[in-house]
Amino acid sequence: MLENLPENYRAVVFGASGGIGAAMVAALADDPRCAGLWAGARNAPENDDKITGFAFDLSDEASIEAAAEAIGQDGPVHLVLVTTGILHTDTFGPERSWRELDAATMAEVFALNTIGPALIAKHLLDLMPRDEAAIFAALSARVGSIGDNRLGGWHSYRSSKAALNMLIRNFAIELGRKRKQAICVGLHPGTVDTGLSEPFQRGVPEGKLFTPEYSAEKLLGVLSGLEASDSGQAFAWDGQVIAW
Repeated sequence: MLENLPENYRAVVFGASGGIGAAMVAALADDPRCAGLWAGARNAPENDDKITGFAFDLSDEASIEAAAEAIGQDGPVHLVLVTTGILHTDTFGPERSWRELDAATMAEVFALNTIGPALIAKHLLDLMPRDEAAIFAALSARVGSIGDNRLGGWHSYRSSKAALNMLIRNFAIELGRKRKQAICVGLHPGTVDTGLSEPFQRGVPEGKLFTPEYSAEKLLGVLSGLEASDSGQAFAWDGQVIAW
């Protein structure tokens, strides 16, 4: 797994307490080529021989910066996974019409889906090596594709993911100037059986509702096949490139 990264690569997962994030942590912990793994969540996960837990708040840049400083003390980072995201809460859900738009809701969705991952990139991309392969990947969504949008609705979620996709492209361009082997991509995990998708699973075709473990396995497989020329794109769980 991830043989396109150096032997004894070091990895960081932001969002380790979520369904996909926890599955990513478990899979990476089982990879003998992974020398060290940092796992971050609002409440720091427990440490073990391979995993170092840390706490961060996606809406608090100081906590992200502090985590980056601690991680950087151990050396370069070869894999950064951002598995955070929000679609709904107990008080709001995805809008079906422009009449449902609410400024505070939009601000919260953008803060967690766009600004938070961007701040992680701000503080973690500089920890990537200049002369070795490295990957930064953030969970995006197919519904964030402008070109693929046929249904409309879900205004805040769609637009926050579309903005994240633009940032990923921007970061990839900048990375390519000084870190020629680095890759920056978005990932669409499919519809995964987690709290994020739970209210919207009724219409999912049979066989298309994935377990977090299956989605994590497929996404790590996609990352394993990437090259520097793939940087700046978004990939679905099955390896298909998602149109912007």
